[in-house]
Amino acid sequence: MDLELSPAHQALQARARAVAEAELRPRAAEHDRLARFPEAQVRALAKAGFLQMLAPTSAGGAGLGSVAYSLVISEIAKACPSSAVTMAVTNMVGDAIAAFGNQTQQDQHIPKLADATYWAGSFALSEPGAGSDAASLKATAIKKGDRYVLNGNKCWITSGDRAGVVLVMAKTDPAAGAKGISAFLVDPNSRGFSVGRHEEKLGLRASSTVTLVLEDVEVPEECRLGPEGIGFKIAMRALDGGRIGIGSQACGVGYGALEAAIAYAAARPDLSGSQSIQWKLADAATTLDAARLLVLRAATKKDLGLPFAREASMAKLFATESANQAALAAMEVLGADGLDPQHPVERALRDVRVTTIYEGTSEIQRLVIARSVLASA
Repeated sequence: MDLELSPAHQALQARARAVAEAELRPRAAEHDRLARFPEAQVRALAKAGFLQMLAPTSAGGAGLGSVAYSLVISEIAKACPSSAVTMAVTNMVGDAIAAFGNQTQQDQHIPKLADATYWAGSFALSEPGAGSDAASLKATAIKKGDRYVLNGNKCWITSGDRAGVVLVMAKTDPAAGAKGISAFLVDPNSRGFSVGRHEEKLGLRASSTVTLVLEDVEVPEECRLGPEGIGFKIAMRALDGGRIGIGSQACGVGYGALEAAIAYAAARPDLSGSQSIQWKLADAATTLDAARLLVLRAATKKDLGLPFAREASMAKLFATESANQAALAAMEVLGADGLDPQHPVERALRDVRVTTIYEGTSEIQRLVIARSVLASA
């Protein structure tokens, strides 16, 4: 097992860090304060080739794989976690289209996701009564001739007001449970498709999060992604890969907070010489390094085409919990200065909190891991 990054991965990581420092960090605090979608930053990510890293080149993506994606998203999240979320979901939607879509669907959407012709892609699974239990969703897609008519409400949808394509999960057979869910590539300009409430969030404020309302939205049959009844499979595969992305994002935010705390303590001998401060920094550095290795293990297995669901859940669970603790420790090192809204540690603590919740809560990750462990007994 090689624990060192290849020269190509090191170069890509350095390029991502340069883009993040030059294009994202200078405006991150302002975008957060104004809850403003980072358009220029998305363009910069597109120019760098980071919006479709997972889709193969044959489908219009960069084809760089999950390890490369993990390294890049961590660097982006260090500078601007909101931009990292937009990037993550856009990559996730493109990856799903590449894996399950036909050539026409790939040609129609993936290049536009890659070059920011579409500001973003959106993944519409969650509903007011269906979050962790995704199989209980209520949105329906009723077949009428060569079209489907979609009705339902989706909530907590990242970039739902900015997306050029929305991957919507809806029931084509309401009586069949999870096996009755199908996936659709929906044009947000369709009649009956509307954006509802914009969420006022604690963190990730420059990432738009909205409700979506589907009222008799007609979707052509050719916009169904894959056969009927595999929508739940598509969603679970997307979430497994997404957990690598969220674990990577959390590591980036955690490392960013830790680096700020180290710099703060190093400039103050009374702090850097304190054993209690040293232990906070040591614990945070150790757990973040362990988290990073778990994330890269999951990413490597995905790249090799091996089962990785359990590893992705372990990585997401440990990385997000560790990053939350690292950000809290960083704030404690800074003391009152850590409460200053102008300081990146204050924003890091707000931004990292949701990583333990979205794309599968920590509790859900523990269920996934436990079931896998018990099944192997």
